[in-house]
Amino acid sequence: MQLADAQDLDRADKLAAFRDRFVPIDDPGVVAYLDGNSLGRPPLSTMDRLNDLVARQWGSRMIRAWGEGWLELGEQVGDRLGEVCLGAAPGQVIVADSTTVCLHKVIRAAVAMRPGRTEIVTDALNFPTDRYVVEAVAADHGLTVRWVRPDLRAGVSAAQLAEVLSDSTAVVTLSHVAYRSAYLADMAALTELTHAAGALIVWDLCHSAGTVPVRLDAAGADFAVGCTYKFLNAGPGAPAFLYVRAEHRDGFAHPLRGWMGVEDIFAMDEAYRPAAGLRRALSGTPPVAGLVCVAEGAELLGEAGIEQVRAKSLALTRMLITLADEWLAPLGYTLASPRADAERGGHVTLDHPRAAELTPRFIDAGVILDFRAPHGIRLGPAALSTSFTELWTGLDIIRRLS
Repeated sequence: MQLADAQDLDRADKLAAFRDRFVPIDDPGVVAYLDGNSLGRPPLSTMDRLNDLVARQWGSRMIRAWGEGWLELGEQVGDRLGEVCLGAAPGQVIVADSTTVCLHKVIRAAVAMRPGRTEIVTDALNFPTDRYVVEAVAADHGLTVRWVRPDLRAGVSAAQLAEVLSDSTAVVTLSHVAYRSAYLADMAALTELTHAAGALIVWDLCHSAGTVPVRLDAAGADFAVGCTYKFLNAGPGAPAFLYVRAEHRDGFAHPLRGWMGVEDIFAMDEAYRPAAGLRRALSGTPPVAGLVCVAEGAELLGEAGIEQVRAKSLALTRMLITLADEWLAPLGYTLASPRADAERGGHVTLDHPRAAELTPRFIDAGVILDFRAPHGIRLGPAALSTSFTELWTGLDIIRRLS
C-alpha cells in the first residue's frame, strides 16, 4: 500500500470532517497519535462547555446550579450513552465513579442476587483491575474464583466458558473487547450460556464503548461498566458508567452507600432508603466537570453514528494489519490481534521480542502508542480523529526505526 492509497481513503472518508472538531495537537514533534484506545483526544466543544460551566453556571449561578441540572447529569448522560453506543433503554445507565468502583459495585450486587452459589468466573487475561476486584469480592464473601484461560492473542470463547460454568457459579465477568489482543467477545452467546447456568453476567466495556456497537439490552446482559476517556473522548480521569438491567434495579444493593443514592437527598434521614431508580447506584457528589466532558463526547459520537464509527475503525485497523503484513512481518513482528473483522475491536497489537525497547523509540520519533507486556506494541487509531494518512505515516516510521 502506497501513501497515495491512504490519501485516497481520506478523500472518501465520510467522517473526515470530524478530525477538525478536536483540539489541534500543539506539538510539532507528534507525527501520529495512535493511542486513542488509552486516551482519546479532546473535542473543541468540550472546551466551550467547560468554559460555560465555570463562567456562567458555577461562576454566576453558584450553588443554585445544583437545582438547575447538575444533580440529574449522571442519569441524563447515562441515558444518552445508552442511546448512542450501548444499546440500552433509558433508566439503565448512569455515570458515576471510576471503572474500578463501578465494577466493585455491580459485582458485589450481582453476588448478593445469587445467594448460596459459591463461585465467580472470570478471564485470567482480563484487565488487572477486573481480576483484582473479583479476587477482593471473592475473599470478602468466601467465594472461589474459577479462571478461564484463553490464548494471549484471542479471548474467551463459548466452549471455554462452558467448561467452567456450573450450578455453583454466581457471577461471570468478562471484557467485551480484550484490552491486549482486541478480541471481540460474542456478548449474546456468552450471556446466554451464563444464564443457562443460572448465573448473572457483568461486562467490562472499557475497550468497546464508543468504537464497537454494544447491544446490552438485546444481548440480555445483566450488568456492565465502562470508562469514558478512551473512544468517548471525555478526558483523563473522566467518570465511568455502569449499566443495571431494568429487571435488576429494585434488587440492586451495593456496599458503598452514600447520600446521593437515597430517595430524598435533602431529607437527611437517619435510615438509608435507596432511590427508586438507578440513582441508587450513586455514592457521593456527582463530578460535574467530568460529566460535562462525558456529555460532549457522547454528543460527538451521536452525531457521527456508532455504525459509521465502527466501519471507519475497521477500515483503519484493516489497513494497519495490511501494512504490518507487508512492512513489519519481515522485521520480526507478529499479529497478536484477530485478523477477522468480526472478531476484532478498535485496536491492534503487534508482538515483537524487543517491544519494550522499541516502544519509547517510536514515541520519541512522534508516533504515540503504548507497550503491553510481555512483548506487545498496541496501536489504537480512533475513527473520529485519526486519518488514514496519519496511520500510514506512523507505520512507516515504525518500519524505518525497527
